[in-house]
Amino acid sequence: MPIAAQSLIRRVVENLQDNTSIRWPVSELVRYLNDGQREIVLYRPDAIRTTGAVSLVAGARQTLPVGATKLIEFWNNATGNKRAVRLVNREILDSQSPGWQNLAGVAEILHYTYDPRIPTEFFVYPPATIAASLVGAYSSMPAEVAEPADGVLYTAVSGSISVPDIYANTLQDYILYRAYDKDSEYAGNAARSQARYAAFANALGIEIKATVALAPVSPGNPNTARNGAPSA
Repeated sequence: MPIAAQSLIRRVVENLQDNTSIRWPVSELVRYLNDGQREIVLYRPDAIRTTGAVSLVAGARQTLPVGATKLIEFWNNATGNKRAVRLVNREILDSQSPGWQNLAGVAEILHYTYDPRIPTEFFVYPPATIAASLVGAYSSMPAEVAEPADGVLYTAVSGSISVPDIYANTLQDYILYRAYDKDSEYAGNAARSQARYAAFANALGIEIKATVALAPVSPGNPNTARNGAPSA
């Protein structure tokens, strides 16, 4: 069951010892919560993912659905015999068949290419018809918690967090980092802010970086570049 945003804000208010929400208004804490959810998705694209069929448009160049932030992987065609699709290096397609993007469209896709520098776009081979669709997974933007009116208490907060419950404590660390940073001129708050962000970063594995680059790769596939990411 998703954790209620009110419950999370309550814990933050209690931690800040600001039960009347004078120094840190609840509306401000909710803004920090929404910022924190986006930050989590930035470093852990798998935190909020959507799986299912993605309808294609006619042609080779495709775009992920609205609200998607990054492709994780495609597995197979959604129709017909549901043939598997493979990630390939676009440079190989360009060199072996320079005019491949102008081929006739098909409903069954064989390969796709992806450049993480353009995270919401990908190419399919052969080019698609409007009847084509692929099944896979992609990272999605979190839904924002509604910001309550100024001057209310935490009890006015409604809705639930979008990230999985396992990130609740991590999200709390982010909110406290932002709250203490606001008052960093006061003794001890700068250190508290840094400590909270360090806890947030460590929980996400930001220092490892391996969790950041969640592009679809196939290390054993000779069609992928040496660094594991497909070439543009």
